[in-house]
Formats: sequence, C-alpha cells, structure tokens
Amino acid sequence: MALDADTLKQVPLFSSLSGEDLEELVPLFNERSFAIGHEITKEGAPGFGFFVIESGTARVTVHGEDRHSLGPGDYFGEIALLDPGPRLATITTESPLVAHHLSATEFRNLVKGNAALSWSLLEGLTTILRVSEPEDD
Repeated sequence: MALDADTLKQVPLFSSLSGEDLEELVPLFNERSFAIGHEITKEGAPGFGFFVIESGTARVTVHGEDRHSLGPGDYFGEIALLDPGPRLATITTESPLVAHHLSATEFRNLVKGNAALSWSLLEGLTTILRVSEPEDD
C-alpha cells in the first residue's frame, strides 16, 4: 500500500480536505522502517508527528495495559500534528513495520501557508469533536 490521497482521506482529521489539498500533503510524508519491539511512540513523551502504517503490526498500550493492535492502513499521532504535548499511548512494533511519517513542522508550514486548507482542517476537527461529544438523552 503506497501512501496516496485516498488513504489520507480515510483519516478523520484530513477527511474534509479537497483532493488537491490531499495531493499537496502526500509528498510531505517520509517512509520509515522499524524493527520488532521498537517503541515508535512512548506514552508521556512529546509528540513529534503522525504515522500511517503501510505494513506490519504494532501494539497500543495505555498505562501499561494492552488496548488494541494496529496494522496496514491504520494511523496514529494526529494530535501531535497540532499539539506537541505528551503522547497518550505507547506504540510498539509487533513485527517489522513500515510507516509513512508526517512531521509536525512540515504540517505546520503547509497549514500556515494555505488558508483554504486550514479552514478545511478546522471543519474536520469540528466533525471529530461533534462525534466525540456525548449525546443528550
């Protein structure tokens, strides 16, 4: 699975972006490979970017408890694109893993230079927030 605009469209943060904006985002990603047992992110450590898994699997743990497994097409780290605060989970590879990484710096540079893309991202964030809000009974 090569990273493309269709793959990024599946990420809620990017779902409201136009095809043109997505195509502008794709080349900012860098392919990274990780060995078995590598901690890609560590809970509590500063975030440094967003990842989309191309191949391999990884385990998500929070406070030392297994939460779920990630595989091809899954993603993590979208909060780190907007906030350099501490990671909310540890992601450890369970097999050799190839992922596409977008640094927060590259993302910020793109967003700062493109008002239309920025507005679309705000729309996407609003959708995420709306979905995560508990419904009134």
